[in-house]
Amino acid sequence: MEPGTIIVALGLVVAGYLIGGIPFGIVVARVAGGPDPRSLGSGRTGGANVLRAIGPRAALLAGLLDAGKGSVSVLLAIAVGAAPVVQVVAALAAIVGHSRSPYIGFQGGRGVAPAWGALLVIQPLVALLVIPVFAGVLLLTRISSLASLATSVVAALGLVAAVLLLPMNVAFGGYALGALAAIWLFHADNIQRLLSGQERRIDWRPGSER
Repeated sequence: MEPGTIIVALGLVVAGYLIGGIPFGIVVARVAGGPDPRSLGSGRTGGANVLRAIGPRAALLAGLLDAGKGSVSVLLAIAVGAAPVVQVVAALAAIVGHSRSPYIGFQGGRGVAPAWGALLVIQPLVALLVIPVFAGVLLLTRISSLASLATSVVAALGLVAAVLLLPMNVAFGGYALGALAAIWLFHADNIQRLLSGQERRIDWRPGSER
């Protein structure tokens, strides 16, 4: 790999991390005049806490903006002609940036939204097919973390299947496994609460911590 190519690749990874770090949950909450989502629930900045703080429309907006961070990171890599493996690493960097944002003391969300946003660019069909999985588990259980974990597994399996069955670069199989590992890692405390039966359930009323 030529030095110029390496520099571009590193730049894309750094850009992915910095883009992923934009805390849209906090931005949306401030624009809407609501409380900081970090003050409720899990203390994270993702859509579930925005829902607790402000309500479903704000949560949807924050979620879409967070998903856009993953999409933009991959599209930027595609735009400059980066190899699939660089696209994958840039997308993973966006997930890490979302969960460990440099703008808010390395806090953030769980990485689900940007992971889905990147998947939407990498394999749109799989991204669309997992939406009912997330919605179904969330509506049945009211446990956001369980919906996210279940969806991450289905998405990873779907993307691996797509890599095996379609003319896709094998590097995208690495994205499936990397994103799955990152999401589960960033849900470590949620998994402990799920196993102990103490995980928070969403109350659809804004301002509730339960």
